[in-house]
Amino acid sequence: MAVILDGKELARKIRQNLREEVDALKRRGILPKLAVILVGDDNASKIYVKNKSKACEEIGIDFEEYVLKEDIQMDELKNLINSLNEKKDIQGILLQCPLPPHLDVNEALKTIDPKKDVDGFNPLNVGKLSLGQDTFVSCTPYGIVKILEEYNIPIQGKHVVILGRSNIVGKPLIQCMLQKNATVTVCHSKTENIKEFTRQADILIVAIGKAKFVTMDMVKQGATVIDVGINRSEDGKLCGDVDFENVQKTASYITPVPGGVGPMTIAMLMSNIVKAAKN
Repeated sequence: MAVILDGKELARKIRQNLREEVDALKRRGILPKLAVILVGDDNASKIYVKNKSKACEEIGIDFEEYVLKEDIQMDELKNLINSLNEKKDIQGILLQCPLPPHLDVNEALKTIDPKKDVDGFNPLNVGKLSLGQDTFVSCTPYGIVKILEEYNIPIQGKHVVILGRSNIVGKPLIQCMLQKNATVTVCHSKTENIKEFTRQADILIVAIGKAKFVTMDMVKQGATVIDVGINRSEDGKLCGDVDFENVQKTASYITPVPGGVGPMTIAMLMSNIVKAAKN
């Protein structure tokens, strides 16, 4: 049976360390502050923002929320972002996605000052990550790297197979793994014979948004399996993209859902805000 990679406990330890760092910054007169922009009335987005607010409160980071109407125009959104770019008391800016379809998300993310882009989505920061330069790393990939490091799971020279090529997880994760000297294969919706690739993986990272998609016969004996998915099973329970109950019999390490990658994503956001405040 696999060792369970406890992202919840690791995230707790990281938040504790960050709280001490924030206290030290405050003694120097630096007050870390995050501004979050929420457009519209999406319930899932509201929950995500609430969780970020709670994490900020726990660590001692000031939190400011800007709730905009669903029908806001692009110019108005960009004007708000630019005004937050100018505010010296705000170190981090986060645009909660998805946005309503009439708004250009790429244009909005490009408007965020790269020095305040704590989500790591500004094209400049994406480019710096590709070049191996110091930058803000997208929070979910950053959290995955931290989990692997915490459990001393070797990455160098290993074959990492990533299912999913999103801008939020898959693409930045490729760069993170290459920087750790892994051999990286990316599979996606157009990949044929996915099982042939997944069965080669020393580390299999799954981020495709399909409940229990990865089954035991798709995983090499002794592999490490990282499940990024958050879905609802047929009985309404939270589950990942991996058939956890069966895959854990084959894997050597595996993340649960919930309690794996999810808590680490918010912990690494907090880490990025503290980094922005230090800078």
